[in-house]
Amino acid sequence: MNHTTIAMKVLKFGGTTVGSVQNILTLLNTIAEEAKTERPVIVLSAMSGVTNALASLADAAAAGLHFADQLEELEQRHIAVAKELLIGQQLEETVIAQLDVYFDELRHLLQHILSLREVTPKTRDLVLSYGERCATYTVSKVAELHFAEALFVDASTIIKTDSSFGHARVNTELTNRLIQSFYSEYKNHLLFVTGFIASDNHGQITTLGRGGSDYTAALIGAALSCSEIQIWSDVNGMMTADPKMVKKAIPLTELSYTEAMELSYFGARVIYPPSMTPAFLHRIPIVIRNITNPAFQGTIIKHDTQKSTSNIKGISSVNDTSIINLQGSGMVGKAGYSGRLFSLLSREQINIILITQASSEHSITFAVNPADAVKAKQLIEQEFELELQAEKLEAPTIEQNLSVLAIVGENMKQTPGISGKLFHALGRNGINVRAIAQGSSEYNISVIISKEDLRKALNTVHDAFFTELKKTLHVFCLGTGNISTTLLRQLQEHHNYLQQHNGIQVKLMGISNSRRMAFDADGIPLNSWQQVLETAGEPADLQEFVKLMQLMNLPNCVLADNTASPAPISFYEDVFRSNISIVTCNKIGNSSDYQQYKSFKDTALQYGVDFYYETNVGAGLPIVRTLKDLMMSGDRILRIEAILSGTISFIFNNFKGNASFHDVVKLAQEKGFTEPDPRDDLSGLDFMRKMLILARDAGYPLEASDVQIENILPPSCLQAASVPAFYTELKAAEDYFVQMKEKAEKSGNVLRYIGSLEDGQVKISLQMVDESHPFYTLSGSDNIISFTTDRYKERPMVVKGPGAGAEVTAAGVFADIVNVGSH
Repeated sequence: MNHTTIAMKVLKFGGTTVGSVQNILTLLNTIAEEAKTERPVIVLSAMSGVTNALASLADAAAAGLHFADQLEELEQRHIAVAKELLIGQQLEETVIAQLDVYFDELRHLLQHILSLREVTPKTRDLVLSYGERCATYTVSKVAELHFAEALFVDASTIIKTDSSFGHARVNTELTNRLIQSFYSEYKNHLLFVTGFIASDNHGQITTLGRGGSDYTAALIGAALSCSEIQIWSDVNGMMTADPKMVKKAIPLTELSYTEAMELSYFGARVIYPPSMTPAFLHRIPIVIRNITNPAFQGTIIKHDTQKSTSNIKGISSVNDTSIINLQGSGMVGKAGYSGRLFSLLSREQINIILITQASSEHSITFAVNPADAVKAKQLIEQEFELELQAEKLEAPTIEQNLSVLAIVGENMKQTPGISGKLFHALGRNGINVRAIAQGSSEYNISVIISKEDLRKALNTVHDAFFTELKKTLHVFCLGTGNISTTLLRQLQEHHNYLQQHNGIQVKLMGISNSRRMAFDADGIPLNSWQQVLETAGEPADLQEFVKLMQLMNLPNCVLADNTASPAPISFYEDVFRSNISIVTCNKIGNSSDYQQYKSFKDTALQYGVDFYYETNVGAGLPIVRTLKDLMMSGDRILRIEAILSGTISFIFNNFKGNASFHDVVKLAQEKGFTEPDPRDDLSGLDFMRKMLILARDAGYPLEASDVQIENILPPSCLQAASVPAFYTELKAAEDYFVQMKEKAEKSGNVLRYIGSLEDGQVKISLQMVDESHPFYTLSGSDNIISFTTDRYKERPMVVKGPGAGAEVTAAGVFADIVNVGSH
């Protein structure tokens, strides 16, 4: 037979494609399109879920359990599909009769298992074979209505293997001859071939392993030197990650054989890994297509792929694995330990997923299927009994509830920074790596992590490497007052801008006030969070809020504390330990005990997360960041002067001419600049907190008691029993304020309430400044701060702007959140 490539294609259809009437009709339409140019060979799997159901029936029978109801349900499922597709057709009775025959045989086989209370690998293969036979026979007969030349083919007649039941090895030479001979005789027919099943030299049914229908298609395609092998399933090709775990996963247009093998081996079960070997050897393209979206071109796996712009092609995973550790001083420098170990496991058909060995040769760690872990440990203890008794080796240990994550791509080879990016992404999100493996080919870096961290890790790494898809920040918000309301509106309004210019997508995952809290795993809509909170929320519980946030175990998390309450502060360190960053305008935490402030900083640093509190000092003004940048660049702070109270700034900027102090304070309250009790502002307590935070950030371990505050108000005003009484006392003390104002005006000065930091001392006092002072021209409710440093000695650096109000404060929180995203 001529072995040059022919235009014919092999089309393999998976379980979901034959699992419903609609999908079978789509399958037939697909075949019709291909048959216009050249008759394809069709390979079919069992209906979705049937192979698992048959395996369960065999196990149930072996355990002496009742199986008749489940078998009847399985039979009726097949008959129902056949009847709907063949209703009123002459073939209906033929197909139903053949299905009855298959299920009668299966019933007798299961009864035999029940009698013996045993299911051998050979018997199990025979039980499983009925899934492919029932589905392929039914579809082939339905196809006869559209293609007169349709022919059912039992693959056990043309694919020959050894007698390794459960995962038989193909006799390639004999199989090729049988396929070529059969095709030569029936090439004028449209062949519908059972996937997965074969037979040994004695004619006994064998199987090619789970996913073996892909292998069947590849064997036929390679034997016939076809032009293309198509694998039809229910996904849009191979994805950048498991779409069930990573919602932002996208289809890959093309892969090399090596990349596809690596991705398939580590959990991307779109295609069965061994099926690529025959295609690879004959350089036959494999195309992954979606039966529910046939217009989509899918993924092509081929030899001559275009060079990719991405460093990696995809992220794959094994959801459940166990590792076994073997170590001991007797292994160091001794040849033969590894050989004995892996030969032993190979003989017992225990597949090793991943291997890593210390350079000191003191230990070997390898990953296996959890079902094999205990058996592997027992075998090792038997094989190395003498070494264990002599204490040259320690007893092997098993670690369970682990997963494997692997990044794959040909561009990884000799590209600097790939490993660094991977481990930075994992480390920043608190994902501990238990073991690492990288092959010399550099196509794959694999890490073993905790199973409970797998979803988080996949999303973290996907965001790190597929930057064009935008990084997702998961935000949890405390407080629903003016600042939070404004912040969430700003986030909504700038949603597109953040994606286009910052590469960041912000999702609100949870929100709470003092009454109610709400969470949504898919994100709370920014335009209807109030409604969600009221209708879908539950009673607020701050401890439970933090616990649920931690349990969601999401990557790139930020807690935004927009309250003025001391309650959230006690949870900060616990939040940091969960690798969640904090952005806060709540200044209570940083201005309380110094050890608490230091502990926040140290804990955030230890766990590699961010702690941003720009709005603690100047609302939206870049004061904290400016101070940090000056110090990081090696500059030395000589003096800081500041007006950091928008309320007091407004009052003294307007206390001039004929205005009375009482009226100006009243006006400030009416404009919303003051707290409900203006003394909370005029006492200087809030100002003190801000100066204390600046002093600490400048490197001084000060406490609140170290700050010297000069009172603006006379004692009678401070001690008034109520706010109305305060205003009465304020009016009575007008002469006190007039004298201060007139004294300043006579000397051409203005009154300013100024905080200063110099030589480790913080003072806040009412001062008279002349026009040479940078604070002289301050207006409205602006804040202002000047930094005198070694570099800015003659002309201090001045930062000036609005220091109060929901808009600017929310904008400062917004900027801090974006800064978290930039990391």
